[in-house]
Parts: sequence; structure tokens; C-alpha cells
Amino acid sequence: MVGTDMTATATREPSARGHGSSRRRRVSGHRLQERRAGWVFVAPAVVVLVVFLFAPIVMAAWVSLLDWNGQSSPFSGDAEFVGLDNYRNLLVDAGLLRGDFMLSVRNTLYYVLFGVTGVTVLSFALATAVNSWVLKGRGYFRTIFYFPAITSSVAISVLFLFLFQGSGVVNVMLSWVGIDGPSWFNDPRGVLHIVLSRFGMDAPPSWLADNTLGGLSLWQWVSGPSVAMCALIALTIWASSGTFMLFFLVGLQDIPIELEEAAAIDGAGAWRRFRHVTLPLMRRSVVLVITLALISSWQVFDQVFILSQGAPAKTTLTPAYISYVRSFGDGQFGVGAAVAFVLFAIIIVLTIVQRWIGRERRA
Repeated sequence: MVGTDMTATATREPSARGHGSSRRRRVSGHRLQERRAGWVFVAPAVVVLVVFLFAPIVMAAWVSLLDWNGQSSPFSGDAEFVGLDNYRNLLVDAGLLRGDFMLSVRNTLYYVLFGVTGVTVLSFALATAVNSWVLKGRGYFRTIFYFPAITSSVAISVLFLFLFQGSGVVNVMLSWVGIDGPSWFNDPRGVLHIVLSRFGMDAPPSWLADNTLGGLSLWQWVSGPSVAMCALIALTIWASSGTFMLFFLVGLQDIPIELEEAAAIDGAGAWRRFRHVTLPLMRRSVVLVITLALISSWQVFDQVFILSQGAPAKTTLTPAYISYVRSFGDGQFGVGAAVAFVLFAIIIVLTIVQRWIGRERRA
């Protein structure tokens, strides 16, 4: 009897194991079919990314190692392989290329410092204003503030070119308050240099003029942006604030109204509610806006191309404009690609640093 039961149990166990393994095979086969179907659906997007994004990046990386004039295929072997010489001439060896690149970095640092700060503050203020229930016609003002964002950057740049001419509207308005407006696109002096010249200090201190950093004198680094760069910064702030206003507006509308009401009941005024309730809850939106503004500031090109083309005295040069001029103006596509990759590295490093500084710290 015992032997019969053991035989039956032994007979059932292999059957159960076989049934379980077949079920697992069916499940595995079903998942495999799902994976294949998923790849079929995403394959077009993957092909587009590879062909139009990753492949050009690899090709540009190869071109940055060549002395290529763009007249033949960079893979034909006709272009001379120079290795890291393009990067060495750009960053290490003293010469015109390194001098221009360092000037462009200096100019862009001022552009980022004042442009990102200005657009963040202005867009936050606009979002706060149009989110207030006290303001009537909020939809109208949102449209007006956002309008520059959908306008062609070429049209905006031409408009600012007329506004900041020597006899333009800006200088005319300054004359109304007794200020003799500068020659915006002809004066290469920095803002600090102009201010000091008002007090009779036309020459920089010797310790700033004689010491160098990256091929530029310390005076060139600290003299401030030129008035032409200030015009570019004003253009960026005006044109970009509408876009970033929408990011802040979404964040403001996600803040529960109960928190504002509770703070008001506790006796907090408008400023204290903004500082202790609104601003902490807008941290992620602020970090996002600063990150996007930082990236776009290092990529500025079209405004420089239309307004100044690097003038006066290269005080509005930017890395993107140098890459364009070296590639399509001088036929040095290897140098232009090297500038682009160094610019890419700068953006990545600064973005990581900014994200680390603006991260949420847990207690």
C-alpha cells in the first residue's frame, strides 16, 4: 500500500514539474514576442537617432582629429590626420586661435552671469504677476509676455540693431535724462573700464595689465562686458523671459492654495509667504530654468551673427561663432569641430556643477 502511494506520488511529481516547465516556456515565449514587437515599434525612432544624432557626433569627433577643408569625404584618407593638434592649438599653444577662444569664453562668462540671472529673475517676476488673482486680463498679459518667444530671432535681432544704433531709440531715451548714450557696437571697452574712466582712470592698474590667465591679461578678464555685449544680454533677457515664465507659471499653479492660506492665517505677510512658502516649493522649477538658460547661453550664435559678428574688437565673440567662422569661413573644419567639442565639454561640466549646487539636500 505504501509502495503504491509512493509510486503514484513519484508519477505525479514529474508530471507536475513538466507542466510547470511548459508553462514557464510559454510565458518566456510570450515575453520574447512582446520584446520583439516592442523593438519593431521603436526601431524607426532608434534608426533616426543613430543616423541623424549619434552618427554625426562620431563623424564630427573624427573630423576634429583631421586637417580637413570640407572638400572631400573625411573618411577617404585625403585629409591629414593631426591627432590632438587642433585641441592643442585651441587650449595650449599661444596663438591667434587660443586668444580668440579665450576671449569668447570670457565674453560668454559675462553673458551667462548677467543673462541667466536677469532672465531667471524677470521670468519669475512675470510668472508671479500673471498668476496673481488680483491682476485682471491675465490671459492677455500671458500672451503678450510670451509673444517674443514665438518671434523669429532674426527679426528680434534686427529690431535691437535699430534700437541700439548711435541715434537709436535707446540713446534718445537716455538723452532725456541727461545721459550721453554710448556707441553700442563700436566701443570695445568693458563696463567697468567705462565707469572707471568717468573718474579719470583710463589706464588699468599695472598688476592687472601685466599678469595673464589663459593668454589674456587679468584686466581683460575683469573689465566687464562691452556695451555691445550688454545689448546682446538685454536681447536675450527680453526674448527668453516669456518661455521661462511658463515653466515658473506651471510650478506656481502646482503649489496648494491651502499652504498660502494657512501662512496668511498665521500672520505671515506677502513677503514672508513668498520667501518661506513659495520660493522653497519652486526650487525644482528654478533649477530647471537656470539649467536650460545656462545651456542656451553657451550656444548663442544667431544674435552675434546678425548684430555684431564678434565686433567691436572681438568683445562679442562666442565659441559657437568661432566654430562657424573657422569651419565655413576659413575652411578649417577640424578646428571648428574641436571648438564644438570643447564647448560641449564646458556645457556638460557647468551643468553638472549647477545641478549639484541646486540639488535638494536631505536632512
